Amino acid sequence: MDASFWQQRWERNEIAFHEAKANFLLVTHFVGLSLAQGSRVFVPLCGKTLDIHWLLSHGYRVAGADLSKIAVGQLFAELGVEPKIAVGGKISRYSAANIDIFVGDFFDLPKSELGRVDAIYDRAALVALPEAMRERYAAHLMDITDRAPQLLISYAYDQRLLDGPPFSVSSDEIARHYQGNYDLTLVASVDIPGGLKGKCAATENAWLLRKRDV
Repeated sequence: MDASFWQQRWERNEIAFHEAKANFLLVTHFVGLSLAQGSRVFVPLCGKTLDIHWLLSHGYRVAGADLSKIAVGQLFAELGVEPKIAVGGKISRYSAANIDIFVGDFFDLPKSELGRVDAIYDRAALVALPEAMRERYAAHLMDITDRAPQLLISYAYDQRLLDGPPFSVSSDEIARHYQGNYDLTLVASVDIPGGLKGKCAATENAWLLRKRDV
């Protein structure tokens, strides 16, 4: 799976992964991160998620990253704001009040350009990547955010019955990527009504990852 896969999905408007409202696990469990108003939340592989609207409406600042200019353009259009665009190197920055979205390959985003991050909200990043890419993703995410605490949403289902994305990511794999740096707590595990994509039984899991001193 390469960048063109996601670019083509947005070009064809094949975005069944886009939820029509803020994710209920975000709404219910984001409070578990105990963030102050004005904290800056990083949303990797954000697309045009309505979760960003929810975060902004609750007084947080948002940083995001996505490959697709189409997705980011639609995000700002739906927010009703005109971004300032700074193009430089491999990453472009779209900015408005309380929001910065970095457009380009996530792995090309450096800590120096991202800036301070107080927490991470990962609903559609880890699960969007095939297994071969997930270790690299987790390592880069921790590096550029100084291991900021996370609310992580994952899926669990029989991968033999359905091709991702979203991919099934087991609790053992999450521990393998993150347990060396975080205390992991599974705060919710809910069955997906009708199954994932209507094809197989699945659960959606919410994890709180609290930074551990190492």
